[in-house]
Amino acid sequence: MTQLAATAVVTAATRLMRAGQWPAATALLDAAEPADSGEHLALALARAEVATDQDFAQQTDHAPAAIAAAEAAVAGGASPEQAWDFAMLKLRKDYSAVLFGSGTDDGDLRGRAQRLIADAPDDARRGAVAFYAGVMADNVYEQPEEAFAHYTTAYQLGEKAGDDLLMSYALRHLGDHAHTAGDLVLARQHWERSTELRQKVGHLLGALAQQTLLAVLLRDEGDAAGSRALATEVNRWATQVDLKFIVRETAGLMGDRTQQAPQR
Repeated sequence: MTQLAATAVVTAATRLMRAGQWPAATALLDAAEPADSGEHLALALARAEVATDQDFAQQTDHAPAAIAAAEAAVAGGASPEQAWDFAMLKLRKDYSAVLFGSGTDDGDLRGRAQRLIADAPDDARRGAVAFYAGVMADNVYEQPEEAFAHYTTAYQLGEKAGDDLLMSYALRHLGDHAHTAGDLVLARQHWERSTELRQKVGHLLGALAQQTLLAVLLRDEGDAAGSRALATEVNRWATQVDLKFIVRETAGLMGDRTQQAPQR
């Protein structure tokens, strides 16, 4: 029997995760047999990432056990990049808990994000945590100017690193700031480009979230029928993949013309 390298398994699991197939991604990682401690660590980190991503998407709580297993693996010996990745995963999970009301924050998230920015080993990682610093500034600390600066940095670093997904995240939120300011033309430019980038990398949750915003924009542009039609189709997709917050947001757009743009 041919044994796949852990890197190939992790790559395949990442693609399944982006497609909203979290149980399949986890099953694939669980079925892999690591050849050494390095592969064991890579698989443990990937399981933690899949669980963290699923918890955000479906508002579940799979990540604590996976994060604990990854922490034990990291303690056994990890590269600086792997140690950074693990700290970033913990930040993402803790932010998600605060965002959805199951956790609290006393300012620690901001400090952790700043340390991760300072310690980031490359542009893509620095851009990723800059993005999270932005959403925390927006959604936890209510500091929109700080958030906008972080999103701008995240986009610039994503572009420099050739990271399509990171650029899509930043453009989503830069578009939200344009929308809040009443600049619907710029909001559409940012949101359409973000949607395209997410479709390019096969990120189902991200693409549906962006199409929800485009439905909001259609409503605000005066195309109520178009808004409802797009929201209805997105709602179908989101219902099948159990993306609860998108189901709620699109249901509102289908029946409530006062629904506000979702904040992520």
